[in-house]
Amino acid sequence: MRDRDRITNIDALRGFALFGILQVNILAFSSVYYGTDLQTAVGWSLLDAGLAFLVSAVFELKFYLLFSFLFGYSVTLQMQSAQRADAAFLPRMLRRQAGLFLIGAIHALVLFHGDILTTYAVLGLLLLALRDLRTGIKIGLSAVLIVATAVLWLILALLQWNAPDGAAGAPMIDHAQMAIAAYRGTPIAIMGQHRQDLVSFLPMLLLLQAPCALAMFLIGFVFGQRRLLQNRDFYQPYLGRSIRLGLAVGLPGGIAYACATQFAPGTSLETAGLALSVLTSPFLTMAIIAAMLMALDSGRASGWRDYLASAGRMALSNYLMQSVVCALIFYGYGFGLIDRLSLATTLAVAVILFGVQLLLSRWWLRRFNYGPIEWLLRAMTVGHWPRLNSSGNRNL
Repeated sequence: MRDRDRITNIDALRGFALFGILQVNILAFSSVYYGTDLQTAVGWSLLDAGLAFLVSAVFELKFYLLFSFLFGYSVTLQMQSAQRADAAFLPRMLRRQAGLFLIGAIHALVLFHGDILTTYAVLGLLLLALRDLRTGIKIGLSAVLIVATAVLWLILALLQWNAPDGAAGAPMIDHAQMAIAAYRGTPIAIMGQHRQDLVSFLPMLLLLQAPCALAMFLIGFVFGQRRLLQNRDFYQPYLGRSIRLGLAVGLPGGIAYACATQFAPGTSLETAGLALSVLTSPFLTMAIIAAMLMALDSGRASGWRDYLASAGRMALSNYLMQSVVCALIFYGYGFGLIDRLSLATTLAVAVILFGVQLLLSRWWLRRFNYGPIEWLLRAMTVGHWPRLNSSGNRNL
């Protein structure tokens, strides 16, 4: 694609979001105890504990909001693409969302029950239905979704605090051991465990991820309608104050959430910390966006900006590649190392994997117009096979 048809900063932001998402997802791949109050069999060193605190404070509930914001923004780019091609926008987007759902369903069953693609496919339809609302209504609805979700989890924390103590430890341990055996087993056993985990993951999806993602879809769509990330003269004066406000509100919320998850797991305090994080995470995400834009526009980051942008242009392929590699490392598809690596080693694997993806993405896009899965999804969207070789021209 011609440079003028791309927004390099948006691609670089998307590439950076991939890094943050990987830091969280690889922990879910590496241990069935992740997100529970049970102690992994590997045990934690002081370094592991510090890294877990950092992931909870900075990465969890923040980077998927960044990715959701960019998804909403990208819908407006798809609208512009359809307009340039003189094609009807809605049929194209419906085909795109159907293709995304199909890819996500396969991903969830075979590789990772925490798949976000199916959720994005369904929420994308809601965004399309809401796209003609006035800007103020979209922003107000996004705020309502965030606040309502936070209030819901605060109510759940109060109910949990008043509930009598249960003896669920032994059944949870037994379930964890069975899950470990399944994930180290045959492909049929792995997929069967994914089906079970999808059911248990559904309440978290419906009550947390989905409403927060839709809120960020709406905000991203508003930004995209006004092309705000394409207008440096508009956003640059706001970057400094966005970073200060985002850190002032979002960082304390992230630290409080991390304290609750690390020092009071499985308690009402953790649930209350989650409620606080829901309310403050959008501010920290805003600070991350502003800091990245400031760095990308500084002129001193052109080298790594291009690598991040390449990874962002192939975000779907890279997201799925991350799951493939993690499944090979941790599941019975490959080495079966689930619950056998320390947290520090696991995060180091994530850093190495993302570094390789930066290099591969840059290499691939020098030869091809699309990432492989992007090419397949675009074919579903436009109804014909687009030219893959970079010798041809294409539109967004």
